[in-house]
Amino acid sequence: MKLTYYPGCTLKTKAAELDRYARVCAEKLGITMEEIEAWQCCGGVFSTARDEIASKLSAVRALRYANECGQTLVTVCSACHNVLKQTNHAMQTDAEFADHVNRYLESNEGPDHGYHGETTVIHYLEMLRDIVGWDNVQKAVTHPLTDRKIGAYYGCLLLRPGKVMAMDDAENPQILEDFIRAIGAQPVVYPMRNECCGGYVRLEDKALAAKKSTAVLASAASHGADTLVTACPLCKYNLAKAGAALPVIYFTELLAEAMGLKEVAE
Repeated sequence: MKLTYYPGCTLKTKAAELDRYARVCAEKLGITMEEIEAWQCCGGVFSTARDEIASKLSAVRALRYANECGQTLVTVCSACHNVLKQTNHAMQTDAEFADHVNRYLESNEGPDHGYHGETTVIHYLEMLRDIVGWDNVQKAVTHPLTDRKIGAYYGCLLLRPGKVMAMDDAENPQILEDFIRAIGAQPVVYPMRNECCGGYVRLEDKALAAKKSTAVLASAASHGADTLVTACPLCKYNLAKAGAALPVIYFTELLAEAMGLKEVAE
């Protein structure tokens, strides 16, 4: 099966391993991730201002590219996924916004270059759950992480706003815990798994961001986790900067380890 893939900026730089492990595992699971040609930064953050068009154009172009390919669009980075999913929702539900975007696209790129929200956007975790299936993921595991107690860290962007992201229950998610079970480890549920790590607050107030990240780490450790797993480069950065009491690992790295592909991808 082929999916259109939007990697995003961070997965080409500071989070290259998140991308690298995702690709090799997908191929083993029968999924070909076809990277968008000449993609641009998604903007990093979805602006809630309805008249803010320019920062959303690159996301719309990525969505349109997937639609022209007749494929579902898959992402791995939580921030990119949030921007693309919210932009797609805006194109589907906000006629005035969509009209402004399409008038700009068609005036600059020619007629028939509009987009109306036709693309389905999924996260890699949804691909594992809904396309591959947890049973098949489990069958692909050759080195189950049997002795590991892993806490899922969702953060904010993967799940919220809940009605738009529609991946899981934003208050009581299970998708990462199901992933952890599929690779043979024991999921550790702790109170702060979907609380904010501090996010972009670090740019303005490093102490506050560190306080929030430290609270997440302490919550996970106190409930018996020996590792945290995340899909978000910013969350991983903040948690590491807090002087991580626990190792923080991308979920794709754990998947590659369990499937015996980690050395192949390096």
